[in-house]
Amino acid sequence: MRLHSRQRKGTTVMRNLCFALLLMLLTGCTVGPDYIRPDVAAPERWTVDYQAAAGLADSQWWKQFGDPALDSLIEQAVRGNLDLKSATAKVDQYLGALDATRSQYYPQISAGFDAGGKRAAGITTESYQAALNATWELDLWGRIRRSSEAARAQIAGSEAGRRGVLLTLVANVASGYLTLRGLDRQLEITRATEKAYAESLNLFQLRFKYGTVSQLEVSQAESQFESARQSIPVYESQIRQQENLLSLLLGRAPGAIPRGKNLDELTPPDIPAGLPSQLLERRPDIIQAEQSLVAANAQVGVAIAGYFPKISLTGALGVASNDIGRLFVPGSNIWSAAGQAVAPLLNFGQTSGQVKQAEAQQQQAMFQYQQAVLTGFKDVEDALVKTTKGREQLAAQKRQVAALEEYSRLSRLQFEAGTSNYLQVLDADRSLFTGKLNRTQTQYDLLVSLISVYKAMGGGWIAEADKLGETTKK
Repeated sequence: MRLHSRQRKGTTVMRNLCFALLLMLLTGCTVGPDYIRPDVAAPERWTVDYQAAAGLADSQWWKQFGDPALDSLIEQAVRGNLDLKSATAKVDQYLGALDATRSQYYPQISAGFDAGGKRAAGITTESYQAALNATWELDLWGRIRRSSEAARAQIAGSEAGRRGVLLTLVANVASGYLTLRGLDRQLEITRATEKAYAESLNLFQLRFKYGTVSQLEVSQAESQFESARQSIPVYESQIRQQENLLSLLLGRAPGAIPRGKNLDELTPPDIPAGLPSQLLERRPDIIQAEQSLVAANAQVGVAIAGYFPKISLTGALGVASNDIGRLFVPGSNIWSAAGQAVAPLLNFGQTSGQVKQAEAQQQQAMFQYQQAVLTGFKDVEDALVKTTKGREQLAAQKRQVAALEEYSRLSRLQFEAGTSNYLQVLDADRSLFTGKLNRTQTQYDLLVSLISVYKAMGGGWIAEADKLGETTKK
């Protein structure tokens, strides 16, 4: 009867203790600053309709080129690129970190079994105990809540980082493919020019044999031929290196890259004349920078919580006996409950130093976020300017090539008529050859600049690209 009274008394103590602790939890606070997004001035002249621009950015823009070979390469890259797989694994890492942080909200329970014996004054005694032990830190000041907030921000930031890798990957594959097709075109021009120069050289050698031209003119024709000939291995080397780069992006060993349409057959994607500043909020690098700021802001609260007492509960529930055979019989039950509060009194500036460090890191993250936003504005402006001026440059070069073709034709007619020397023909042909190469260079540079606009927009099309790799994730 007395034992039963003790058990009821212990139960009452536990109930009162739990009630008091619950009251403390409900009245607890979260120290540290709440996150507020910093203001960054946006360019007012970007007045394109948001919905129109966002809709354009949400599409699989690379399909607008109309080249199945390019579509296939991007799909292979999304499924096989190792940098993207690494970034995905990093997201999983932070998910695990969040689970570990959240676990501190709940009691940490463990099981134990102790067995021992001793002999004293000729008497041997044994002891056996099996118990469940629990430890629980009360988050009165929000330290765990701030840690969880930081962990969630790190997950969001790592996911934005993964999407940033995906954005760069798709843009680089498309740019690399267009560069490859541009080099292919330049190699075609060089080989066709070499063939034409070879025919001219053979003709001059025959004329020299019959005494109608001088050795000087033969040497000039030979020099012209070798000039085109030495450019062929240069472009062949660049093509091989570009194929190796694309193979690396695809996550495979170096090898040949399948081709589709040539430059003239590709359809350039539509690009708006400007972009609304709100669109940049979807850029992965800006999202990642902001989430780093959120995490750093939460870490300030974690550091400030160090000024306050750390309150924790410990408890145990089990059985104990001096005879292992009677370990689980009635009357062998044991329990214990305790609370502990540890408050810092004198740590010689350790806590204040940690707070200063956290606040400085929060300031760094804020400036990095503002820098990321400004960089986004710059990227968009640069891409749009390069696209606009690239179109103007390409139009001028097309007119120049047409003029050079006429110049080459007339100079050759004059030479055949004997009214000019071969130097004029040489100059016309050399200028035409260079003009064609430059026009091709500008042509694929312009296509690459269009890709830069989509990359700068950082829109919802990343989700469309992500779908290409879903079969691999499953």
